[in-house]
This record gives sequence, structure tokens and C-alpha cells, in this order.
Amino acid sequence: MFTAAMGLALICLGGLVTSHEAGMAVPDWPNTFGYNMFFFPISKWVGGIFYEHTHRLLASAVGFLTIVLASWLWAREERKWLRWLGAAALGAVILQGVLGGLRVTWMKDELGIFHAALAQLFFALLCSIALFTSPWWRQASSSGINPRDLATLRSFCITGSLLIFLQLLIGATMRHQHAGLAIPDFPTAYGQLWPATDADSVDRYNQLRVETTGIKAITSFQVVLQMVHRIGAVIICALVAAAARFALLRLRQNRFVCRLLLGWAFLIGCQFLLGAATIWTNKSADLATAHVAVGALSLVNAVVIVLVSSRYLWRESVPSVTVEVAVGQRVAGRTVEVPT
Repeated sequence: MFTAAMGLALICLGGLVTSHEAGMAVPDWPNTFGYNMFFFPISKWVGGIFYEHTHRLLASAVGFLTIVLASWLWAREERKWLRWLGAAALGAVILQGVLGGLRVTWMKDELGIFHAALAQLFFALLCSIALFTSPWWRQASSSGINPRDLATLRSFCITGSLLIFLQLLIGATMRHQHAGLAIPDFPTAYGQLWPATDADSVDRYNQLRVETTGIKAITSFQVVLQMVHRIGAVIICALVAAAARFALLRLRQNRFVCRLLLGWAFLIGCQFLLGAATIWTNKSADLATAHVAVGALSLVNAVVIVLVSSRYLWRESVPSVTVEVAVGQRVAGRTVEVPT
């Protein structure tokens, strides 16, 4: 759980790096301006260098914690599949560090998109390991919910997980294009329900952007991409609202599941408002970063509900077996007293 919390902090700090456009503030890797990364003078942590350098240090800490976690699982965990999940987490954090470094040395914004996507998957994996190692996972019994309702719930959340991850991927693509807000108003788009994307209209948008803010020009693809992002947000809100309604009507007998569903709905509502506020504040760095963080929590919440419902379904699919043992029965040459 501590490693997962640090992973979320790393996502937040990475969001600040992108929001402040500080990804290239430190031009070398793995060193920092020629210094060993861990001995870079604090007096030089200024401006964008502060965000990028602290991001690297926190990434190193998360990498170390993941090594400890994977080693601990291999040494103490009896479940082989869980040991391999720990190894997968270690492989993911190594790949994440390499992607981050190549993003700097190769100066490829596209790598930043994969870097952001892998960060979300890595965080979800850490949270899943925390759930698998929890007492609840071992002790979970019958949910008291009709198996068909559980299967419906799981379908809701699998669909939601995929849509949220796709939405996060689109958001990462938008953020790493460094073109500012392709559409500066909300809920309308350049004053319309769907903005024009022909060459003349895009030229007019860019002229307006240069005159008012002086920010980078955009393309018709970026306008369409942001509209797809908005439509995706509406679809996800509708799906999660339906899932929450389903929980209140059919799953009320299990408070744990209901709380997870209502928590998911709360996070999605906050995410929608944060997305709108990011536009209204002309992409405020703090709000944009909060938008990234809540998106990560929304994805993890959906994944946890999928795992919880799967655990309940598995428990209820295993038939209970009653074994009758006579009092004083001899087992392996020894007399074993068994309570009646």
C-alpha cells in the first residue's frame, strides 16, 4: 500500500512536470547537468529543474520500493502467481524508467505518451497486489449477492476500466503535444456544439490564439481529439451513473461493494468537474495535475471492483464440502481428537 501511494505521488509529480512543460528542463540522463543524480546541488533546484529533478528522485525511490516488494513476495509469498505479479511490477518500473530517460535523450514527445500510459498500468498493478495480499482477499466469503448481479457488475466495471484507460491515453496524447488547449471554451467548442475543422476555421482559431494568448498553433486533428475526449467523458459518466444506480437497487445487501461503486461515481464526478475547470482556468497546472491524479484513482477503483466481484464469484462457484471425521480417528499413525 505504501508503494502504491508513492506511485500515485509519482504520477502527480509527473503531471506537474508536463503541466509546467518542464520535461526537458534537465537535458541529460541518467545524470543531471553532469552531476550524479543523487548529488545534484539543492541550490540548483530552481524553475522547471525542480519539477523534473524531484520527479527523477521520486521515481528512483519508487523503483527501490518495488525491488523490495518483489523480493519480499518471492521470499515470503506462497502463491506462485502473486510472486510473478511482483516480478511484473519490477519489470514495469524498470521499463518506465527507461522510457522516461529515452524521452529526454531522444527528445521524442511520443515516448511521453507511452510513459504516461505505463504509469497508470503500473499504479493499477501495485494496487491489485495490495488487494491480493490483504486479509480480506483470503477471508472473503459469500457476498450475499445474486451471482448474475455480480457478473453484471463485473461487466460494468470491465467496460468502465477499458474506457477510462482509453480516456487517460487520449488525455496523455493531448498533454504531450504541448499545443495548449485545442478548444478554449466549455461546454461549447468555439461557441458551437461541434466546432468546424476545415482549414480556414483552424487558421481563424490559431489567429485568435496568437492574438489573445500567444500560445502554440493547433491542428484540426487536435481539435477533433479533444472533442473525442469530451464525448468519452460523457459516456463514462453515463456508464458509472448506471452502475451506481444498479448498485443501489440490486446490491444494497453488500455495503462493501456499494461503497466501492459510490466511491467510483464520486471520483468520476470530480474528474468531470476538474476537466471543465482545467479549461476554464486556461489549463492551470495544479488543476490539470489533479485531473491526472483523479483519473488514475478512477481507473484503480474500477479495477478493484472487477477483482472484488471476481473474488466473490469464484468463492460462490466453489462447492462447499462437508467432511465427517470420527472422534479419535487415527491419521498417519497418530490419534487425532476431532471435536464433534
